[in-house]
Amino acid sequence: MAEEIPTQLYLISPLDVSGDFPERLERALEAGKGVVTAFQFRVKGLDQHDAAALAEPLQEICARHEVAFIVNDSIALAKRLGADGVHLGQGDGDVREAREELGREAQIGVTCHASRHLALEAGEAGADYVAFGAFFPSSTKETEHQAETDLLEWWHEMVEIPSVAIGGITPQNCRPLIDAGADFLAVSGAVWGGDEVAAVKAFTDAMA
Repeated sequence: MAEEIPTQLYLISPLDVSGDFPERLERALEAGKGVVTAFQFRVKGLDQHDAAALAEPLQEICARHEVAFIVNDSIALAKRLGADGVHLGQGDGDVREAREELGREAQIGVTCHASRHLALEAGEAGADYVAFGAFFPSSTKETEHQAETDLLEWWHEMVEIPSVAIGGITPQNCRPLIDAGADFLAVSGAVWGGDEVAAVKAFTDAMA
């Protein structure tokens, strides 16, 4: 049997990363040493130049903490920043194209909603992880697709590629996802909606 990797936290940025957000990210990563292993930069409606300007200080903070810096949606922005990877929604270009642009080392993730079919396709195309959800109603995103924990269990048993659970996850409700075999919990509102240090510590306790 492969050694069980404990579930880790995958932080997703709020849509507004200006102002004091770099300090908040620094505090969250400090509090989450060894538990927070990835951060996704997710902003909407900015041109690439403005997005890059906001991303750079956050990318430096992630690098200092050895946390993977993943760009949401944009292969071009990920390439421009030399990011650690890109996360693709179902309409954001494909894994093979991202691999060609970003190279072998890049971490490429794909949103697969509640679909085994989409996840298997992503895996065959060479994705490094697949994201399933939403598992719970989310405060940061409209929930179109409802995923169940048996999807995580099936994936965990059948496929080697790591899974990310997303959608309304809190320290109070995350235990069933961990028990089902989620490799990562992707969280945004539960961390940035209040005290990020307390939230990361509460997740760490729930995952222990």
